[in-house]
Amino acid sequence: MPRVSQDHLDARRRQILDGSRSCFARFGYEGATVRRLEEATGLSRGAIFHHFKDKESLFLALAEDDATRMADVVAEQGLVQVMRNLLDATSEASPALGADWLGTRLEVSRRLRTDQEFRERWAQRSEQLTAATRARLLWQKEAGNLRDDVDVDVLTAYLELALEGLLSHLAMGLPAQHLRPVLDLVEESVRRHRTR
Repeated sequence: MPRVSQDHLDARRRQILDGSRSCFARFGYEGATVRRLEEATGLSRGAIFHHFKDKESLFLALAEDDATRMADVVAEQGLVQVMRNLLDATSEASPALGADWLGTRLEVSRRLRTDQEFRERWAQRSEQLTAATRARLLWQKEAGNLRDDVDVDVLTAYLELALEGLLSHLAMGLPAQHLRPVLDLVEESVRRHRTR
């Protein structure tokens, strides 16, 4: 039997993650049945669960993949840019974080609230975003761009709270068209104000 290359395995894993992302976003965790996952990925359950132990492991891998993508945006452009991408995702597909990402992130938030075991497993993975946000803020502080009267850990928590508030707002289906100036205010509130 011929060996399958690592590139092929990686591509198959990516296919599963991309297909399952849209399935979880559309149907939620409980509604993303194995049959629906098969349809969304175009693969059999055997192929899917060859790469992932079970549905929860698949969902966690997907959420972790999304958290990594989010952390990359934070490292390059800051957490407020992640929030801007979320707003873009409500009206059109954003290249960095699309509408399916928003659906998956909302499902993560719901499960964090309702599933203790998931919350414990997720805690190990969620530190990545906090670390990226904190590192970005420290970099901004060293560059003289960050206000220096508030501790970086407080600013990190503040921005994460703003993100969670935005997610709640979007999850409730409230209008989002007026939120860009709000995000501008959030971003401005962490910047250092230079006196002239």
